[in-house]
Amino acid sequence: MSKRNHFSREFKINTVKMITEQNKSVSEVSRELDISANTLYLWKKKYQEDKKEAFPGNGNLKSKDEYIRKLELENKHLKQEREILKKATQFFANEP
Repeated sequence: MSKRNHFSREFKINTVKMITEQNKSVSEVSRELDISANTLYLWKKKYQEDKKEAFPGNGNLKSKDEYIRKLELENKHLKQEREILKKATQFFANEP
């Protein structure tokens, strides 16, 4: 079973810039970063085709996970508040 790495959009762009702007060879960057040369050629091609749209959806994996955790925590608090309001409503409804 192979290990799949997920690299951020920023990392991919900076890696491609090492090849295109710093004039390093693909094989040199491949050795330095321990990423296959084929992967680097694909990243370079995607980046050169459309710089603004290259590598969508990879940039914020960590922040998406943090956002989900934040929403789950908020949901938990809202459920607790709802239960308190239900009990308060029942309490006041039963008063003479």
